[in-house]
Amino acid sequence: MALEDDIAILSQAPLFNLLEKDALRLVAFASETRSYREGDVLFKKGDRSDGGYVVTRGAIALDAAEDGSPAAFVAGPGALVGQAALFARIERRATATAQEPSTIVRVTPSLMRRVLEEFPDAAAAIHEAMADELTRLTEGLERVRQQLLAIDGGDNTPPEQPDEA
Repeated sequence: MALEDDIAILSQAPLFNLLEKDALRLVAFASETRSYREGDVLFKKGDRSDGGYVVTRGAIALDAAEDGSPAAFVAGPGALVGQAALFARIERRATATAQEPSTIVRVTPSLMRRVLEEFPDAAAAIHEAMADELTRLTEGLERVRQQLLAIDGGDNTPPEQPDEA
């Protein structure tokens, strides 16, 4: 795939869509493109991450349950798999398998760090986007907590312990 094609696909992916053209060019040039056949495993649950993946072609199934049930999420072209793995080497929380012939662009934490250092405006935009995402998650969890409290009778004080005599 040509560099400009990689840039176009990266520009559609979450977080990467916040990068300016020169930053995208750096990512496209310095990243690694990998191809997989149907059924190939990109990584297994519990593996240590080697970066985040942007799907450029095909479909990648993510299976956290590993119980034979259908995958909970399938990432298609333009999707980012392993957002946290862009910034740190973490334990994979799901197994990723190509559902059909697929191609990905692998972006390592060291490449991402270089991009953020060389493009501080992009770093600020990504920081803001991730902070907003965390805020939405926190607000959602608070709504769920309030609903559970309402179901439980609204009392969130711990139950009293019996006196020991």
